[in-house]
Amino acid sequence: MTWLLALILLPLAGSLVLAFLKGNDRAAIATALVVSIVEFLLIIPFWASYSPSGDRIQQASTMDWIPSFGIHISFGTDGISLIMIAVIALLVPIVVGGLGLTDKLPAGRSAGGFLSLILLQEALTIGVFAATDVFLFYVLFEIMLIPMYFLIGGYGGANRQYAAVKFFLYSFLGGLIMLASAIGAYSLSSDKLGHGTFDWATLVTVVRDAPTGTQVWLFFGFFLAFAIKAPLVPFHTWLPDAAGQAPIGVAVLLVGVLDKVGTFGFLRYCLPMFPEASKTLAPLVLVLSVIGVLYGSILAAGQSDMKRFLAYVSIAHFGFIALGIFTFNEQAMVGSVSYMLNHSLSTGMLIVVVGLIVRRGGSTRIADYGGMAKLTPLLGGMLLIAGLSALSLPGTNSFVSEFLVLLGSFVDHPVYTIIATVGMVLAAAYVLWLYQRVMQGPVRGEALLPPLSAGPAGGSSTVESGGSVATAVQPELGAVKAVKDLGVREIAILAPLVILIIGLGFYPKPVLDTITPSVQATLSAVQGGK
Repeated sequence: MTWLLALILLPLAGSLVLAFLKGNDRAAIATALVVSIVEFLLIIPFWASYSPSGDRIQQASTMDWIPSFGIHISFGTDGISLIMIAVIALLVPIVVGGLGLTDKLPAGRSAGGFLSLILLQEALTIGVFAATDVFLFYVLFEIMLIPMYFLIGGYGGANRQYAAVKFFLYSFLGGLIMLASAIGAYSLSSDKLGHGTFDWATLVTVVRDAPTGTQVWLFFGFFLAFAIKAPLVPFHTWLPDAAGQAPIGVAVLLVGVLDKVGTFGFLRYCLPMFPEASKTLAPLVLVLSVIGVLYGSILAAGQSDMKRFLAYVSIAHFGFIALGIFTFNEQAMVGSVSYMLNHSLSTGMLIVVVGLIVRRGGSTRIADYGGMAKLTPLLGGMLLIAGLSALSLPGTNSFVSEFLVLLGSFVDHPVYTIIATVGMVLAAAYVLWLYQRVMQGPVRGEALLPPLSAGPAGGSSTVESGGSVATAVQPELGAVKAVKDLGVREIAILAPLVILIIGLGFYPKPVLDTITPSVQATLSAVQGGK
């Protein structure tokens, strides 16, 4: 038993327990919170046991599964998977602790069922990041779609069924294409070794020697699956629908962690297994990356729904991550991997804050809000901090990542880099636009103001709500506080994210030291190709 196996088995066991607590919401929430907090605490010895200067894959464990086909249940971690496992262990307690604050479960749905799926999703996602057998990775890659499908389809918004089916079909189809390429890699290993294997480390040494044309075909199978999952433009269309319809807690995991399986797959599978194909097709990926940066930024600025706004912000950020990966520059790639972590933190916090806003205002439409900072100054401050992190303000966690991506990519690809910097300008525009519309100006919105009445003196004011304009008598500001500011529990679930956003903004060294050796090993595999 390793710390890694404990991290996989604990939420899996917790999910099974919660499946039998569907009739007792209070016990279910308490159980899920305890399990998720213990899971997060296990990250401490797990991280401490990892040596950046040690073997590429650590905490390894293997057992036979289908030995006649060279298939094993094999897990292990490197610096890249370590930070992604750590971030999901952080976000799940926040999702569980925020249940009821950001999400209201549909009538007839129990907290036990919802949280059982959340913990199952956590276990499967950690398994995906830790798998070192390609067939096992494929199986977990597909199975992890099931709890997310039910979380969106069973607990989401009005169009949840459409969004859930679209999410599932896109990712499932990508996985099937990846399976075809995995079988091709298995055949190559059988021809060269005399027996087939799905062991990742072995396939890296075997497939990298294949002819470039063969590599290109196999590369496309893995790349399409990961480009859909990331998502890169033009494979992105499932994300706005899924994120827009998913409950807030589910959207935190969907946008904050599950999407990173795509960029993680580029680093773990595409580059080291198919180095020649990666170099051959890098220009195409770089074009898609900068298109994604601009496309996501422009469409984010034009959104009227806050949850869809966050989806397009993520599409723009994934363009930056892919740009750094496929420049094959160490600085840029380190920036991309750290961006995977920092995007999870900043976007995760943005989604939680949006959930707190929606719970108070009852709407996801940006036009239904205004002046909330006058009524909820702490909530306004949290939105500002998360927004500044999303636009990579110096002093926040995302700045170092974005700076490294642009600095490294400029060396060999200055044109792509210059185009991508336009996305930085657009990010400042759309984030500040969102904050200004929701938090500044006159107080607006039916849920933020009392009913219109000809009350006592205090001055006449214009109240806009849902597109209508009416004249109302507005008393002193203290009398119109129809919503409460952040409570102790809400501050508690946001505090870890604020600490990490600011802390990593000023001291990113622990994360950079952890991921750099794994990035160097990946680059060495690419540069050592034929």
